[in-house]
Amino acid sequence: MTPLDLAGYLIAALMTAVALWRMPAALWGDEEDKRRRALWGCYAGFAAALWTKTRAVRIALNDSAVTDLAVLIKHYTATIAILAILSYIVAIYGQYPDGGAVPRHVRFARTIQQVAAKASIATLVLLTVLFFTVVDRSVPSDRFVADHAGQWGATLYMSVFYLYLGAASAVCAYQWALATAGAGLRHLRIGLGMMTFAMFIGVGYTVSRTLFLWVSAIDTPSESFALRFDEITEAAQVVLFAFFAVGASIPALSKGRRRAKLWRAQAGLHGLWRELMTAFPEQPFDPPASLARELTRFGTPADLRIDRWAADIADAVEKLRHYVPDTLLPAAKSAASEGSADSEKAGPLTEAYWIKAALTAKNSGTPASTAAAVEAQHATDQDGEVAWLVRVATAYRTVPQDRAAQVLAAALSAAPGPSTATAAPRTASTEETA
Repeated sequence: MTPLDLAGYLIAALMTAVALWRMPAALWGDEEDKRRRALWGCYAGFAAALWTKTRAVRIALNDSAVTDLAVLIKHYTATIAILAILSYIVAIYGQYPDGGAVPRHVRFARTIQQVAAKASIATLVLLTVLFFTVVDRSVPSDRFVADHAGQWGATLYMSVFYLYLGAASAVCAYQWALATAGAGLRHLRIGLGMMTFAMFIGVGYTVSRTLFLWVSAIDTPSESFALRFDEITEAAQVVLFAFFAVGASIPALSKGRRRAKLWRAQAGLHGLWRELMTAFPEQPFDPPASLARELTRFGTPADLRIDRWAADIADAVEKLRHYVPDTLLPAAKSAASEGSADSEKAGPLTEAYWIKAALTAKNSGTPASTAAAVEAQHATDQDGEVAWLVRVATAYRTVPQDRAAQVLAAALSAAPGPSTATAAPRTASTEETA
């Protein structure tokens, strides 16, 4: 097996892995996922085409009852993939008002996509006719272009396919170059830049191969030169698909990191949230469940679930203020300073002591009274509030129940009477500000 053959297997496996990874969102997403479906169709089509180019598959198909069948299947699947990618380009531009101005490049992309749908059918029909009529298939080939160099039938057949492929590559390169220039996010700019570079390789690939075939039809090259040219251009195509697969996956990887961050936040908040929601069962939308069950509630986006949990915790803390005296805050601060000399950990630990002691008071049957003072928080957005609550929840898991009871007892013994302090301001939760 040559290095080029090995690279063919690797790039086919990579494209297949990306297609499988993107398949759930494409097949089971809502109507807003049309662009994901189009991009997935492109991945799936190119994955199938790339497998027909691998040594074992192409030899098996080319030696079948239909000689050189791998070539025809490869071009069928690639044509469908190209149509899908042109549909993706149109889908990413979103919606514009019927009576409003639509940018010229968007109108151009929509026109190309409409033409491409008809051109795809015409290309498939023409390729089929030429394949079974003018292409010399008397002997199975291994490298189709190299083996058929100098033959007019194969030159005409491949020119039809390369015309379609080259035009689509040029359109993609143009559109993605514009999108790269206007991309505000770094990861999006990098991904689009890689995809643009891949399409420029695609343009060079189709132009060079078309010229080679027509020049060869006039002056037949040597077998070694034809094979060497074929290997060089095939290597360029491997690079093309590598840049395309990685570039189109970078934005999705960024979203995956965001989703993983939200899942970690859920795991960190779950224990605290569940205890508070058990104390106030009327508050959450759904009864609190195990962490595994909460992480697999795919009906609600993770960011919305975290937003709700943050609001639930903040509201529960607000309710707990009515079960404790003002002196609980200094008692919690004193316990936190004894438990940690780190000033950065003291804040979350103070909150953790306060919550656990307040829960102890509530669960022991203490009647509700006026709201006690609490420490003001300084989070300015959802991410800041969630980050703070995760630190509090982490500290909460380290507070023993008996120590929380001692803190509560110290606060009660220091309290002169019913709490009359004015409550300190609290940062509003995301849902409240909405």
